[in-house]
Amino acid sequence: MLNLTLNGLEISVEKGTTLLEAAKFYGMEIPTLCSDEALSPYGACRLCLVEIGTGNHSRLVSSCTYPAREGLTVRTHTERVVQARKLLLELYLATCPSSKTIQDMASKLGVTKVRFKQKHEECILCGLCVRMCAEQMQGKAIGFVKRGIKRRITAPFAKKSEDCRLCGGCMYICPACQARCQGPQEKSPICNACLNLSAPCLDYFEEAMCYMDPCVACELGTGRKAKAQS
Repeated sequence: MLNLTLNGLEISVEKGTTLLEAAKFYGMEIPTLCSDEALSPYGACRLCLVEIGTGNHSRLVSSCTYPAREGLTVRTHTERVVQARKLLLELYLATCPSSKTIQDMASKLGVTKVRFKQKHEECILCGLCVRMCAEQMQGKAIGFVKRGIKRRITAPFAKKSEDCRLCGGCMYICPACQARCQGPQEKSPICNACLNLSAPCLDYFEEAMCYMDPCVACELGTGRKAKAQS
């Protein structure tokens, strides 16, 4: 077993456990668009960034690909981490504003503006469909081609693959395929219809918010919000 510190909590995990898996096991939610428990880690979306180390030696790493190490200090919701996630979500909203999955995540993380030009693309290059086809469906009918801004996902030679079984697994797992609530004629790159405007009922501890879901203090009416109303 490996011993490390996660948001100030001393924890133990098995060797080979990623930081994302460790956080989930201990009930600490980390957002991600490219991770799935049934697929190999890929680290494409970078939304699962966490801060490791302390002081001037701390740095951001993708928790879905970074393995737990003995004595490691990990923080999942520092100001640096939160700002990086919000910036990435702005970019994803500009790239694919039609995605309900991305819109819902933006609202959940409090992203209320997009400072980048909209592209209205249909893919965020998360690689979920490629891994689903290869690892779960054993098809390998699609893959990445080219690099940089020209990178895209397609079948070999851009032709219909004979290995494709039309199973729909790639569409099922795609975070960009589910259309946002307003339909295809949305006027802005951000919806925020599901944005929770209520202040958190519990105070911050160090640099992390309360991660209890459901919130026990809210249900019992003993939180900060309940006190303010009394």
